[in-house]
Amino acid sequence: MKIHEYQAKAILREFGVPVPAGEVADTPAGARAVAEKLGGRVVVKAQIHAGGRGKGGGIKLADDPPGAEAAARAILGMRLKTPQTPPEGIEVRRVLVEEASPIRQELYLSVTLDRARATHVVMASEAGGMEIEEVAAKSPEKILREWGHPALGLQAYQARQLAFGLGLSGDLFKAAVAAILNLYRCYLAKDCSLAEINPLVVTADGRLLALDAKLNFDDNALYRRPEIRALRDVNEEDPLDVEASKFNLNYIKLTGNVGCMVNGAGLAMATMDIIKLAGGEPANFLDVGGGASPEQIENAFRILTSDSSVRAVFINIFGGILRCDRLAEGVIAAVKKLGLRLPVVVRMEGTNVELGKKMLAESGLALTTAEDMGDGARKVVELARRAA
Repeated sequence: MKIHEYQAKAILREFGVPVPAGEVADTPAGARAVAEKLGGRVVVKAQIHAGGRGKGGGIKLADDPPGAEAAARAILGMRLKTPQTPPEGIEVRRVLVEEASPIRQELYLSVTLDRARATHVVMASEAGGMEIEEVAAKSPEKILREWGHPALGLQAYQARQLAFGLGLSGDLFKAAVAAILNLYRCYLAKDCSLAEINPLVVTADGRLLALDAKLNFDDNALYRRPEIRALRDVNEEDPLDVEASKFNLNYIKLTGNVGCMVNGAGLAMATMDIIKLAGGEPANFLDVGGGASPEQIENAFRILTSDSSVRAVFINIFGGILRCDRLAEGVIAAVKKLGLRLPVVVRMEGTNVELGKKMLAESGLALTTAEDMGDGARKVVELARRAA
């Protein structure tokens, strides 16, 4: 789960990470009021779940409160387009108004999971303000790394090594060590999957500030983080993703025309691969889980077919916890209730597979069965091609 910059900065502030003074506003008049409270120059920043806002016109400097009001009026309501947004952009519903900081140096700092080492890694770089992926590809030596111990966490000496590596000294060095340790503490305490500050700036008056902030959270830990769940902004998410989450379905919209319904993430990935191998393109990742009920299957069908790009549906199920007869019951009920007219290919194996196939055959519905995954992929790709 992602949250907005202003929300991330509020959390970082709780953990002692220095951030600029500022408040969020959803009207031009509100932005002016915040600017009057702050005094001096301010920056008005669009709040969307995407980077590259400045290049898209979503960040503006203002010298005074009337300027902040004008900047907010220009930003609020716009459909901001960046390399990280959908082609149509994202509507800006609120702005962050905060003190403008005279920048002397831009740094990079983040904490995330290093899957190869099965522990958390802190990354820092003097190349702040840039795309860190570009820095890693072109100048990997500029990225410093320290790994936290699974039991002991990140040690103070490791934070000092990172601060030294950033070329800091004196009070700035001490501030950086504290910021690194506090960011790591925040990352663990809030079950983050990413905690990123880019840029972490040294100001002209010698302060260290998190000028931007991004916190992403582990969806699997949200059940114990009600305070984080409350920060969710569904306006920033794909409507089909939001709808799927209501029924505990793991759904991700993609760009193809073959809708996929699968039980198990690994099988879902293999299904998408074999569809591509057959010359097609998957329209989604949809994992109904091991214990899906007929109601969940019906809702999965409804979500799949709500995507106008879907031309055919491939159901690929291994009947273990989810028995094949239970799947067949859900499929038949869903197709009848929804009046589904799209071609549907079903491949199933496992518990009660023969009963499930018998139920599908006797349903009177135009369902295509497949002998194996390859056969199913070829059939659904061909059906989607014809429908298109």
